[in-house]
Amino acid sequence: MNCGLLLPFVLGIPLLWHCLTATENSKTQKMKQLVAPHSRVKRGWVWNQFSVPEEMNTSHLVGRLRSDLDNGNNSFQYKLLGAGAGTIFTIDEKTGDIHAVQRLDREEQSLYTLRAQVVDTTTGKAVEPESEFVIRVSDVNDNEPKFLDGPYEATVPELSPEGTFVIQVTASDADDPSTGNNARLLYSLLQGQPYFSIEPTTGVIRISSKMDRELQDEYWVIIQAKDMIGQSGALSGTTSVLIKLWDVNDNKPIFKESFYRMSVSESAPTGTSIGKIMAHDNDIGENAEMDYSIEEDDSQTFDIVTDNETQEGIVVLKKKVDFEHQNHYGIRAKVRNRHVKEHLMQYHTEASTTFIKVQVEDEDEPPVFLLPYYIFEISEENPQRSFVGMVSATDPDHQKSPIRYSIIRSKVFSIDDNGTITTTNTLDRESNAWYNLSVAATEIYNVQQISSVPVYVQILNINDHAPELSQYYETYVCENADPGQVIQTISAMDRDESVEDHHFYFNLSMEDKNNSNFIIIDNQDNTAVILTNRTGFSLQEEPVLYISILIADNGIPSLTSTNTLTVYVCDCDDDGNTQSCSNKELALSLGFMMEVIIAILICIMIIFGFVFLTLGLTQRKEQPPFPEKGDGFRENIFSYNDEGGGEEDTEAFDIVELRSSTVRRPRRSLQAGPDSASADPRSLYRRPLQAGPDSTSADPRSLYRQSLQAGPDSAVFRRFILEKLEEADADPCAPPFDALQTYAFEGTGSSAGSLSSVASAGSEQEEDYDYLADLGPRFQRLACMFGSAVQSHN
Repeated sequence: MNCGLLLPFVLGIPLLWHCLTATENSKTQKMKQLVAPHSRVKRGWVWNQFSVPEEMNTSHLVGRLRSDLDNGNNSFQYKLLGAGAGTIFTIDEKTGDIHAVQRLDREEQSLYTLRAQVVDTTTGKAVEPESEFVIRVSDVNDNEPKFLDGPYEATVPELSPEGTFVIQVTASDADDPSTGNNARLLYSLLQGQPYFSIEPTTGVIRISSKMDRELQDEYWVIIQAKDMIGQSGALSGTTSVLIKLWDVNDNKPIFKESFYRMSVSESAPTGTSIGKIMAHDNDIGENAEMDYSIEEDDSQTFDIVTDNETQEGIVVLKKKVDFEHQNHYGIRAKVRNRHVKEHLMQYHTEASTTFIKVQVEDEDEPPVFLLPYYIFEISEENPQRSFVGMVSATDPDHQKSPIRYSIIRSKVFSIDDNGTITTTNTLDRESNAWYNLSVAATEIYNVQQISSVPVYVQILNINDHAPELSQYYETYVCENADPGQVIQTISAMDRDESVEDHHFYFNLSMEDKNNSNFIIIDNQDNTAVILTNRTGFSLQEEPVLYISILIADNGIPSLTSTNTLTVYVCDCDDDGNTQSCSNKELALSLGFMMEVIIAILICIMIIFGFVFLTLGLTQRKEQPPFPEKGDGFRENIFSYNDEGGGEEDTEAFDIVELRSSTVRRPRRSLQAGPDSASADPRSLYRRPLQAGPDSTSADPRSLYRQSLQAGPDSAVFRRFILEKLEEADADPCAPPFDALQTYAFEGTGSSAGSLSSVASAGSEQEEDYDYLADLGPRFQRLACMFGSAVQSHN
């Protein structure tokens, strides 16, 4: 394969001719390359590549294609095919010259792949087959370096030594790095000396001198990058780097004030804040955190705590102060950083200090007792006004006010102006062994100043209570008990307090010693046993026996009491188990019955009282407003939630009033003819079931349904209502309202017909009431009564 020569063009830019590759056995026609006088003929043709510089003006020559078979008679036509053919590149169809008609940019596209073809215009056929070639755009230095990650920011500790790495910056150049020095960069500092330096080829920034954050905490550094290794005509780009110094603890806290003056009241409680001190530290963050402490305070009266929010030292009262004892204090405080690394201890060798003077302010203080509490002792049973003890309080102020004493909420003790406590009542240790008193001391010159002290009074015991049985014993003895049989073990108690352990002595009284029924044996352990001394006890003759027991204590002086033990005689079986103790049960039952009888009597009295109260209220009831109306004027309350009672229902209205009305309908005979007056009266109750003269042929079960819709005789009730209205209108005492009451309707919910006699005269027809037997057991009596009446009448 042979390559062509470099040919100069009009613009003076060298052009690399295409390389032709010859194929030995190719049957295609030969093309040749016209290149000045030295051209070489090739067998066959395959275009390899052209090279054209970027940034050339439009319509510049790229190269020429020419076939060896072209003899110059203009019969061959050259064609250009592929991406960019006709738009970016054109070809002269006659000469084969390729021109670039657009501006080329290698950074956008560095090569173009095209195809070429030669056609004979006389035959219209291709002279040679298509051949592919490449046009490569050569690079020129048309792109400046760029810092894609800028601007940059970095941090570095203050006081860092020279050569400390800070950050590395990197620029990029879009030009072809393989073409000369177009993409070879050099870095330099435009701003940042003398504190920083940069490596020219790597872009690494390093510290060139120590820096103090307290003087300047950040620096702006300008970096420049040049291509073509900084030669003439090189392009450049810049970026900025913000370098911040982070703090190290290289400064100790220092008090700005060397002297502080404070004051505190002598009445201030411990923990009271009396002032603040403040030190300043040029460092920041945790490097500025500090701790305050007391360096000189022999009295140990004050303390300093650090406020972590404000970094102030708060002086607090550690112990109460007393103006009369000491009226001023002088203390020295110091401050140190809380976090200091070892390699920085050279900056914190000596702590900063300040002096604080505290002045104690005098206050009117309450009285002060000589002791924080008092304990007194007094024996019980002492008489009133007995001496208990004495308390004392003084005014700590200079004026020394007299003191008045009082006991808070106590009716057993009293105190005088000298602080002497005496009793007001006789004391009993068994009721209360200790008294907790509160004695108040008040200044006479200023009654607002009050203080108190606890006083504990212990009541000493004297032997003033005789011993007694520890509990109530229910003791029984069998009728067949043998002599020497134990029937009860007893113990004693004493309400007195003994210095030594209690010891009780048991014995029978002189009377019981002469009585040989029982004996007692002292166990010498504060218990004793009761034994039988004979046999043959009788439930009928002596159902209950009594034993008098003497119990003595070991007090000084010794006290003795007589206690009675009740023994019930019982009927026992052979094993000694009680079967009946009638007297004992009788006594218990009598006691229980008495309680029941008393309860019953109280209930009876309460009931009688309630009855008498009700009768009294009833008698005092007011008289009715219309006494002259009597029974004829009444109001009725009706309840419709059950069926009507039939003809026996006379509670709602007295039917006699209707029958005694001045206007009444003539009663019709039950049968046509002169014998109707002798009709059975029970037939009057059958009339309401008939609805008309033609009802005899109707079904009786359907007729009684129709009677439920029939109302009372309007003429009778209309006349009755009119009479009542006239009577009410003429009565000046009548109430100012009208009342209309209707009493002749049956309830519509009943499955039976009307049995009322109100409308008994409304029909003259006879009716067969045999169907009543089919209505159920409730109508059996009516069916029997009316059926037999009809049969006897017939």
